[in-house]
Amino acid sequence: MHTYKVNEIFYSLQGEGFHTGTPAVFLRFSGCNRACDFCDTAHQSGTAMTAADIVAECKGYPARHIVVTGGEPLLQLDSTLIDMLHAEGFYIQIETNGTIVPPEGIDWVTCSPKEPPLAVTRADELKVVYQGQDVEAVAAGISAPNRFLQPCSGLNIPETVAYILAHPHWRLSLQTHKLLDIR
Repeated sequence: MHTYKVNEIFYSLQGEGFHTGTPAVFLRFSGCNRACDFCDTAHQSGTAMTAADIVAECKGYPARHIVVTGGEPLLQLDSTLIDMLHAEGFYIQIETNGTIVPPEGIDWVTCSPKEPPLAVTRADELKVVYQGQDVEAVAAGISAPNRFLQPCSGLNIPETVAYILAHPHWRLSLQTHKLLDIR
């Protein structure tokens, strides 16, 4: 029986990007194909769970919006789990670094690219963690109607705001869950 390596499943409000404030179940997979120094996930540890185990735990929460994240969730998320979540009425949002093409059936793709090469060319939302890099180069080749720039761990807010004011096709995303001291 196929298992997934799950870092954690919890219930909270989406704290970033387009869906900020939305009650959501968070399914955080273990493992990543990047090593970002600002990552807030200890994504090496995890528990082996079947798709049925994951769906059963997620169904225990009242919301039917699920945010599948990681690490890099597309190292594990597959059509079996997508189909089972949809069968239970879940709206599936993923947060990916853009290095793997998402499978069919995902309702909302949030791409947070770090550096090339990227496999994703279309996303519903582009969210770049700003560290003073060439944002347009990082975002090149990705079509997304919603573009967010997010300060890196809240440490460079003035620089992020200045960039957005000079490039008004970007919007500000704050990590409101950290401001509210929730998960």
